[in-house]
Amino acid sequence: MFTPVKNTKVYEQVIEQIKYMIVSGELKKGDRLPPERELVERLQVSRTSVREALRALQIIGLVECKQGGGNFIREQFEDNLIEPLSLIFTLQESRNSEILELRRVLEVETASLAAKNISDEDLDTLAEIIKRMKSHPDEQENVVLDKKFHYVIARASRNNLIVSILTAVSSLMDSFIKEAREAIINRDENKETLLEHHEKIYEALAAHDVKKAAKVMEEHMNMIIKNMDLY
Repeated sequence: MFTPVKNTKVYEQVIEQIKYMIVSGELKKGDRLPPERELVERLQVSRTSVREALRALQIIGLVECKQGGGNFIREQFEDNLIEPLSLIFTLQESRNSEILELRRVLEVETASLAAKNISDEDLDTLAEIIKRMKSHPDEQENVVLDKKFHYVIARASRNNLIVSILTAVSSLMDSFIKEAREAIINRDENKETLLEHHEKIYEALAAHDVKKAAKVMEEHMNMIIKNMDLY
């Protein structure tokens, strides 16, 4: 019924206070934290404890220090997920297929949400990407356009967590199976099929057809997974 009561280090209490300020809305993304001296006075702790707390928050990616400007709550968090995911992938001896399976799960549901929430501006961006794909760009541009296409769809879901996680997963793919991804996108026999998939996804999103968007996205991801198994 009971658990041992542990002493909490002072700097950990400072961290909890700052977290509470975020949860309560007193601090938001991009906000500047009070200066160290003010934090010392308000929290009644030593400057060492404040600095330890700020350093810990910087390490986990919640706070960033701008030279000469002070400490700020970060505005972008996608990069913070990449290193932990990479370490987990390596330490657990995961297979490349697990990255692909995770991406498929996320992308299919993301397409459904995007079909509900996508804006005309997002659709225009997707149309322009497809137009550039049809112009037969070089291999490197093909890969960049493909990533951008999926990023726009993630953004169109209007779910910031999905955007962050998909961005991290995409970077994980680049780290571990980048060459295979590039090879698949640029194989002649796949180019036409991939372009057709992108057009079908666009059409489903433009029609705000939730079920069709999920279906064609799943077909697209299955095709990628099948081809990556060759490498």
